[in-house]
Amino acid sequence: MRPRHLRRRGALAAAATTLAVLCAGQTLAAPRAAAAPVPTAAQESRTPTASEVHAAEDTAARAIAAALTDPAWRASVRQAALTSDEVAVTALADGALRTTLATADRRIAAAKGLAPDVGPLLRLRLGDPSMRGALTAGTQPWVAAATSDDGPVTAYDSRGRTHMLDARKAPARPVYVVDIDGSRALAAGLDVLHEELALRGVRSADPAPEPKQARASAAAAGFWTSRITAVSLSDDQEPWIKGDAEIYTLVTGFGHDGKVRVDPVDMPYLDDDGTVYRPRQILVNWSSYKYNLADAVMMEEDGSTNYRDLAKAIAAVLLTVTDQGAYVPLVNAVLDAIPDDWWTDDPDYVDSWYTLARTDDGTRYGARGNGWMTLEPYFVQEL
Repeated sequence: MRPRHLRRRGALAAAATTLAVLCAGQTLAAPRAAAAPVPTAAQESRTPTASEVHAAEDTAARAIAAALTDPAWRASVRQAALTSDEVAVTALADGALRTTLATADRRIAAAKGLAPDVGPLLRLRLGDPSMRGALTAGTQPWVAAATSDDGPVTAYDSRGRTHMLDARKAPARPVYVVDIDGSRALAAGLDVLHEELALRGVRSADPAPEPKQARASAAAAGFWTSRITAVSLSDDQEPWIKGDAEIYTLVTGFGHDGKVRVDPVDMPYLDDDGTVYRPRQILVNWSSYKYNLADAVMMEEDGSTNYRDLAKAIAAVLLTVTDQGAYVPLVNAVLDAIPDDWWTDDPDYVDSWYTLARTDDGTRYGARGNGWMTLEPYFVQEL
């Protein structure tokens, strides 16, 4: 599942501004002008990050295809691909192939700003369920790296020859797709995001309460939250080569110290578009915020996200936003922090929600119309 993305930044800015006008009493920062902005360090690093990740995946795909000449290993991979949605292919390999895949894993981790000990990130999966019959019957599979755009797919056979495939129509021949373990990458990436934001002065974890707050907390014996009772993202028609996206949400607002804070929330259950999920997940912990309002920006881990660069970009913009004694929506600030080239090909932005309130009890639709969430006030009681 890959939520439908905007391909033009200007359209997003216009939609956000229109929504801002409807928020009575609220003042939004003006979106960027349509003119091309001066590239930032994060912008300049985005393209190399995506290129490096894809190059590592492509190297792995070539090596795996060549190794399929070994009948025993080919049978092991076929069995694993037919019985599992994702195969930890590095662990399945041995000898020179394992060395090649381990090197590719380290390249990907470095490109994404993750620690080298994050563990194997490469995964192998069957490109489409329609390929199961041919694979079971013994048809020799090709191998392709997952792509971040809608162009032709390059697949390799065991003799090293390339085959160009239509990204919109799954081929009859089985194709193994080499991709990234999005769950593992996102979990490690959110840790990096939290650490980098904290280093740059943006809080993203519950601070120790001030004495007055501590007394209030003790008296209340708990804290109020907003809990997601249902959530869904719109249907789309995405290429067969792309796998499930890993979704997370950046909740933003002002902390008790009057400074902007960002709290990442992992949403690993959002696998399929057009499906209603009922996670009963806490989205906002209101004890962390000064005001009765917060914003939410939903993002996806698309395989080429560098979390250190994302943290730097967000911190650079949010630290310029100051508490004026009244709540200021922060969605535009977060969106402006995202480098412009992240809005092309396979962007990370999914949808956003302005001015969520502690008392919200019902369905809220995203500003882009790509998703909705049903929220309820939920009091977390101390044991």
